[in-house]
Amino acid sequence: MAARTLDIDSAWELVLSAVNRSNVTLPLPGTDKEAVKLNGHGAWHLMQPATGEAKDLLSVFLPLCRPVPADGRPKVIGQLGQSLDGRIATVTGRSRFINGDDGITHLHRIRAVSDAVIVGAGTAATDNPRLTVRRTNGRNPVRVVIDRHHRVPDSHHLFTDGAAPTLRLVAGSYDKDRNPSIESGVSEIPCLGDADAQAPVDPKLILQVLADFGLKKVFVEGGGVTVSSFLNAGLLDRLHVMVAPMIIGSGRPAFSLPEIDFLDDALRPRAQLVNLGSDMLFDLDFSREA
Repeated sequence: MAARTLDIDSAWELVLSAVNRSNVTLPLPGTDKEAVKLNGHGAWHLMQPATGEAKDLLSVFLPLCRPVPADGRPKVIGQLGQSLDGRIATVTGRSRFINGDDGITHLHRIRAVSDAVIVGAGTAATDNPRLTVRRTNGRNPVRVVIDRHHRVPDSHHLFTDGAAPTLRLVAGSYDKDRNPSIESGVSEIPCLGDADAQAPVDPKLILQVLADFGLKKVFVEGGGVTVSSFLNAGLLDRLHVMVAPMIIGSGRPAFSLPEIDFLDDALRPRAQLVNLGSDMLFDLDFSREA
């Protein structure tokens, strides 16, 4: 009997079964046949024939599934969806939807393998996102809004739909001993210092707060300023940039980073390119692992 070819749906089932696991061999869904072998260093070996789409899916997502050591720092992935000319929104902040259906499904898949998903107040206020897993199988992550000045309306989905726990990070002094349970509902966490402070929020502080809640796999979904702050601080392990075949011509840039004088100072991460169908994915590896 000919071997069953692993398709993209079965590959996604394998990804979900690989979350927080290593040194294990995963069976082909619905069978006892060995499909993928994971080792303890992030490498993996495919043991069954697979479609090109399935191989691409595994190559992008299996590195995100590795367990984070209890004493290790959080693993952080960022995401930007941009036009060919590097814009993530128009001058009025409209960004729905730059990326196509395949790009949006990819976004939901990243959420499904993450403990928490972060957005800045500007993105949350403008886009009114749900930050849930609706286009694919998987669990919803804890939703985190950086909202020092309570800019996001209380009527927005994040605070009203009850679809997943939500942490609203606001101004105030942080005391982890006062952290509430995050099993459900909306929790306001004072941790962002003086409400009148003009300095940007320290992304290291945000990761520490989330680690105190046991959230070690963190997805920084947007916007561009928020993703850029984590990148500039050297805290991104991976960055997925989805480029849509669109030219906006003006609007908000994807990246907001310090100016450089020489190309030798430019960031040059390891990269793989994956055709998502509607968009082209640049999977950028900023980790220090070989």
